[in-house]
Amino acid sequence: MSLENAPEEVKLAVDLIMLLEENNIAAKTVLAALAIVQKDFEKKVASQA
Repeated sequence: MSLENAPEEVKLAVDLIMLLEENNIAAKTVLAALAIVQKDFEKKVASQA
C-alpha cells in the first residue's frame, strides 16, 4: 500500500513518527506524551457526542 492511498490516520501516524524520530525524542517521553494526547482527544470526542 502506498502512503498516498493510505487512510488519513496512517498518514498522520507516519508524519508524527518522522517528527519525533527526527527530533530524537526518547521513546518513554513519546509514550507518556501520547497518553496525555489520547486522553485529551477522547474527552473532545466524548463532548461532541
